[in-house]
Amino acid sequence: MVNYTGKYVVITGASSGIGKALALELAKNKARLVLLARRMNELDAVKKSCLALTDFCEIISLDLANPELIVSAGEAVKQIVPRIDLLINNAGISQRGLARETSFDTEKQIMQVNYLGPVQFTKSLFPHFNGAGSGIIIISSVVGLFGFPTRSSYSASKHALHGYFNTLAIEENNKIQVLIACPGRINTPISYSAVEANGAAHGKMDPGQANGIPADVCARQILKGYTHKKPLILIAKGERLLYWFSKFVPPLYRLISRKISPL
Repeated sequence: MVNYTGKYVVITGASSGIGKALALELAKNKARLVLLARRMNELDAVKKSCLALTDFCEIISLDLANPELIVSAGEAVKQIVPRIDLLINNAGISQRGLARETSFDTEKQIMQVNYLGPVQFTKSLFPHFNGAGSGIIIISSVVGLFGFPTRSSYSASKHALHGYFNTLAIEENNKIQVLIACPGRINTPISYSAVEANGAAHGKMDPGQANGIPADVCARQILKGYTHKKPLILIAKGERLLYWFSKFVPPLYRLISRKISPL
């Protein structure tokens, strides 16, 4: 792994799941952390765990659904740290609803939180990046690589992240390293806050998540990919096959996708 001792790492969505696992893994490697999320009580608990492992960890409230709060969170980060060595855009919401039934307000909410919010937050921090040697990790999803039932807007928002940050990586050649990580089913509570067609929270753990890859294993694979300067990594079990089918055998991919439980 990259030597993170003394490196300033900013992580969004760090109160649980992959974000929390990344924070703890980086704390073990003595990174200096700035953690952001909506749920400050949970985030404070993560901070305390990190401070048992590293000497610097600050927390900031961030709600990607609110553009004004994104601006203030970005300013707060720049007040706390002298530079940013690594930004991990992890925060986001999932979806559980058929495209024809999902309200347009729900579609806009997903795009704001998963795409526009991370882009706005990243842009607010550009002047603070550490030049050559700095980096951005985007936590996308396997459905950022192909469509999947009941995930239409979620998939679209992740596809948008790929388009934006792949372009950024080309423009910032040798200045900012970009990794897009595409997890499949990971054992996190993301399904609880997933939005249904009417915008209501899904409110339960899906079997796919419950039986998914442990979050700490996912976090280590993401950081390994960044260490090896990978532009894209997949962290998945059987979902990995869907990616290859979607690229090389599209009819088979569509047939399998219709039959797999979206949960």
